Amino acid sequence: MVVAPAAVFRKNRFPALLGKKNDALVVLLAKGLRPGDLGNSATTLTTREPAELAVGVLPDHVSRGNSPTRAESVRRVVSGAKGGKGKLAIILVVDDPDHVLAQAIAVGRCFPQFSGKSQPGKERRVQILAVDRKGKPVKVPAHVGTFVGAVRDSAELVDTPPSELDPESFSARAQAFLEGIEGITVEEIVGDDLLDRGLGGIHAVGRCALPAPRLLMFHYDPGDPGDPGASKKAKDAKKANDAEDSEGESKQQHIALVGKGVTYDTGGLNLKIGGNMSGMKCDMGGAAAVLGAFRCIVAAGTRHKVSLLLCMAENAIGPAAYKPDDIITMHSGKTVEINNTDAEGRLLLADGVSWAARELEADIIFDAATLTGAQLIATGLLHGALYAADGELEQAMIDAGRRCGDLAHPLPFAPEFFRQEFSSVVADMCNSVRNRMNAQSACAGQFVYNHISDTDARWVHLDLAGPAFPKDRGTGYGVALLATTVLGL
Repeated sequence: MVVAPAAVFRKNRFPALLGKKNDALVVLLAKGLRPGDLGNSATTLTTREPAELAVGVLPDHVSRGNSPTRAESVRRVVSGAKGGKGKLAIILVVDDPDHVLAQAIAVGRCFPQFSGKSQPGKERRVQILAVDRKGKPVKVPAHVGTFVGAVRDSAELVDTPPSELDPESFSARAQAFLEGIEGITVEEIVGDDLLDRGLGGIHAVGRCALPAPRLLMFHYDPGDPGDPGASKKAKDAKKANDAEDSEGESKQQHIALVGKGVTYDTGGLNLKIGGNMSGMKCDMGGAAAVLGAFRCIVAAGTRHKVSLLLCMAENAIGPAAYKPDDIITMHSGKTVEINNTDAEGRLLLADGVSWAARELEADIIFDAATLTGAQLIATGLLHGALYAADGELEQAMIDAGRRCGDLAHPLPFAPEFFRQEFSSVVADMCNSVRNRMNAQSACAGQFVYNHISDTDARWVHLDLAGPAFPKDRGTGYGVALLATTVLGL
């Protein structure tokens, strides 16, 4: 399969790729296609090798709200023509070598790993070659394979049914996911120990379920990049990064990635009804994203200290379930009156970011969550929504999304407009908004920020409810976005 912008498929412009006859057939096959807004594809049989040829025609231009990599169009055209058996070779004709990462991830998303079928289809070997418009091979950075693998593994976790992925098994999977990576230490707080450590939000949401709630943490410390004993990755990252302080030395920071890991969300006693519970296995998509991002960041090499916090719980129903009208004391010390048990993810995140800011003293905190259905209304199925207290980090994430294909768009950061939505006469705040028509996604982010607004941590919240699970399958969205952002700091 040859995937390229429409302008490439012209007789006098198509590079020599497959031999004279096959190249002519590819051009002829593409001639009748119009890329439209999002690309188009076609397939034909041949009487020679290869026995089947396909083309993916991408639009020549995209809007400023899209990624110049055309990653979503690549995903669509490959999905439309990936049928068949045997090996599949995909040639990506790229305008810029930096587009390879996003396009390779887009291809990887077309071949999900999880299957619960009794007779799953045979696995296909897929090979990707990137070339420029002249047909010359483009060197693929070593980290691209790591990113693609982490994205697919993250999507597999989201696709795994809740009977196979509860907080306990998710913890085991996460630890296996990072096994063998040097420089990582692990810490886990489980069950009633959460209360002893002040993590009342995580405990309340998950205390009713059979598998105990937990906060699972991984810490990576590359050492001081200027120290002779520091890891080679830290030293290489120091050399490669242009960020310098007034004395000309790289600034090492402590970065925390916090993920919402609700392995299944019934809605609690505010039960999800009318079919709204189906698909809630995806409610750990934020945790899956930060887990994959952490693996990519450490593998690629960073001079920063990085901590991963996975806030895990199952929002179940039973005699011990937390109730509307309960008042919970959070790690921040603030009290929360529960007025909606289905607004549970923000309770986990609030404890997670507070722990990162107060206990770990992180300089920068990113959190990710499938937090609100309103995110789909605010920014759609392909753009994650950002609620950021720090404008520079917000812009860094937008730029990173355009590079890696995980698009993100900002919500208005206006605490003075949104704090009032959580007013309570008996506690410091409620957990759900009073007016559901007032910027629900931004308000949900504001609730999380309420618990670290009095700290010095720089913070960005990513709501990925739509792009992480747009229809029937997890996408691994957020892995590349977060990793690309952190590696650029």
